[in-house]
Amino acid sequence: MSTAVGPQLRADADALAAQIAEFAAMTEPDSGPGVTRLAYTPLERAAHEHFAEHMRALGLRVWTDAAGNTNAERAGTDPSLPAIATGSHLDSVPQAGRYDGIAGVVAAMEIARLLHDQAIEHRHPLRFVVFAAEEGARFGQACTGSRIAGGLTTAADLNGKRDGNGVSIAEAMRSVGLDPTAVEAARWRPQDWRAFVELHIEQGSVLDTSCVPIGVVDQISGSTRFALRFQGRASHTGGTPMHLRADALAAAAQVVSAAEALAKDSRHHGTRITVGRLDVSPGSITTIPGECHAYVDVRDTDSDRQRETAAELVDIAHEIGRARGVAVSARPMADASPVVLPSWVRNAIVHACHERGLDYRVMPSGASHDTQMISGVVPAGMVFVPSLNHGVSHSPQELTEAADLAVGVDVLVTALLALDGMEHESPGELGETRCMTC
Repeated sequence: MSTAVGPQLRADADALAAQIAEFAAMTEPDSGPGVTRLAYTPLERAAHEHFAEHMRALGLRVWTDAAGNTNAERAGTDPSLPAIATGSHLDSVPQAGRYDGIAGVVAAMEIARLLHDQAIEHRHPLRFVVFAAEEGARFGQACTGSRIAGGLTTAADLNGKRDGNGVSIAEAMRSVGLDPTAVEAARWRPQDWRAFVELHIEQGSVLDTSCVPIGVVDQISGSTRFALRFQGRASHTGGTPMHLRADALAAAAQVVSAAEALAKDSRHHGTRITVGRLDVSPGSITTIPGECHAYVDVRDTDSDRQRETAAELVDIAHEIGRARGVAVSARPMADASPVVLPSWVRNAIVHACHERGLDYRVMPSGASHDTQMISGVVPAGMVFVPSLNHGVSHSPQELTEAADLAVGVDVLVTALLALDGMEHESPGELGETRCMTC
């Protein structure tokens, strides 16, 4: 084997595009446009196996942990050192785009190929991780695989989270050959890890509109998710005067409007509140809705404000319900705190941008990521690449150019090799973070 610095390695945009296309073809039949590959389904496991086959062909050691996370390791020259890692996820929301999560996985696959083809040496073991069940679309909880790895979700939690058909996470895991009672074995130990850096599409339009090729993430928003149940009175739309109604959907609609106003007021700069789903019963055009379930996602980079905003919205919902004669109850679904990523890992990414002669922007992530969940175990960082089409994500219109992704891979591999060359005791040796475009 030989040694080489990161800038000598160049990702193949065509190879990245081909891998993106292969994963995009792995979607549920008759599921509509885009990609549908839900958490803990046979299709998600098949996508993991495609990744595993690629890594085995490059001579890497591959294994799947009890949470369903797939790991591939390339040995370092010093087996006593902790691992440096990268990766992302392969599950999707219904009718998703082809880049969310998958971009970080194909980046890992391309880096493994580059290192193999050019026989690059590194001191630390390099691990490439595909997390299971990152999307919260099926069970309401995001990042289940990485939450298990980070010690944030235990076996006892897996029976309480259920999908729309009443299937629990534990039952779904069993259906694909995983043992939910054994997930404690998938918990990461801090001493085994040196650093983790995830590449991801931005899922916003900041990089594209500012013509900056790389985002260096400094913090990741938290998320509080809960369901509101509105219980009114179903009755005939023609026979019931407007002033005598207890319309569950009308109450929910008023709460949706109040949520938007709350997020936009002067106390909540940076807060995002979304009601992404409404289930209405009985669902007849000639029946006043007697029951409605609203699913709410509150995101913020300020931990206290995040939880206080969620509580305030629940209080507002109760007030609206009382005024309308509609009973309101709230059920918590999931909660994740915002995190600030360590500066020395961020500096390694900045150093890589300097080495590659690239502009970059230091920026927060509004979306949750696997990186957020394992950051309490391993020092972590994130590289963003531009999202086009106004930053649309979780949609078939999601778009990132292969050339932009290749630039991100170049930065990522340079950062990983820089981390490999840094002494653990002096993480600041790469200098302070300085945004070239801010």
